[in-house]
Amino acid sequence: MTQLAIFASGTGTNAKNIIDRFRNHPIIKVSLIVCNKPGAGVLSIAAEEGIPAMLIEKEPFFRGSAYVPQLREKEIDYIILAGFLWKIPEALIKAYPRRIINIHPALLPKHGGKGMYGRFVHEAVIAGSDRETGITIHYVDEQYDHGEPIFQARVEVEPGDGPDTLARKVQVLEYEHFPAVIERIVELQNHR
Repeated sequence: MTQLAIFASGTGTNAKNIIDRFRNHPIIKVSLIVCNKPGAGVLSIAAEEGIPAMLIEKEPFFRGSAYVPQLREKEIDYIILAGFLWKIPEALIKAYPRRIINIHPALLPKHGGKGMYGRFVHEAVIAGSDRETGITIHYVDEQYDHGEPIFQARVEVEPGDGPDTLARKVQVLEYEHFPAVIERIVELQNHR
């Protein structure tokens, strides 16, 4: 069984979508929710789903073990970032090479980097007069939104679109593609 840890900071809508996809999967299981915000909605989802949750703190994450021993103890194979707003420390990247996967709500390399998440991304797309936006699923490296791209899906930016309508369009792409891409990566890895 391939075990996933989902790292999330907010409401957990993408986390819930991933949990639903792998609920009765023969080879993939969401085994842990990792969160950096007490009271975040994703923690309620973990409780409802009976999935263990781990609340992490800044100091040990960035200057300590990056929680690698706890993740190894739980036999986590992949880390999935689903709206997790902290940069991933080098210790964690080294412990999980090409096994940390992020989704970004824009077509990287455009509109990525520190502070570019959620509404800020959609506002930047509109401010840039972009004709299209979408999602980028990528491996995580030491820089924000920089790792090797795995998959992109696109949607047209139409006249009259604002940050909220773009967010809804992009969320449709996230729900449709993120779990499927995770599944494909795990299955490819297991066949090597």
